Amino acid sequence: VQLQASGGGSVQAGGSRRLSCAASGRPLSSYIMGWFRQAPGKEREFVAVISWSGGTTNYADAVKGRFTVSRDNAKNMAYLQMKSLKPEDTAVYYCAADRSGTAMSTNTYDFWGQGTRVTVSS
Repeated sequence: VQLQASGGGSVQAGGSRRLSCAASGRPLSSYIMGWFRQAPGKEREFVAVISWSGGTTNYADAVKGRFTVSRDNAKNMAYLQMKSLKPEDTAVYYCAADRSGTAMSTNTYDFWGQGTRVTVSS
C-alpha cells in the first residue's frame, strides 16, 4: 500500500487542522492505521492509532482530548483531526499502516507516508 499524508500548514495556537492520509494500492480496510510525528531535533513519536473498522482508537497522552483519529474505508482515507493546537504540536506528521494487526500492542508498522508539516505559532 502507498500512503500520502496531506493537510499540513501553519496555524495559530488554539486553532484546528485536519490531516488526511490517502491510501492506494490495496484497500485501507486491510490495515490498522497510525499517526506519528517528529518535531525538530526530536525522535519520531506515536500520536494515535485506529483499528480496521475504526471501533478502537488509542492516543498519546500529549494529544488525548484534543486529537481525533478516524477513517473512511470506502474512500481509502484516514484522518487526524487536531484541535486546540499548541506550539509543541509543531512537527512533521506521518501516517502509517500495519498489515499484521499487531500495531495496537506493538506500535510497529509496515508502510509509511511521506509526512506533512504542521507549524503552530503562539
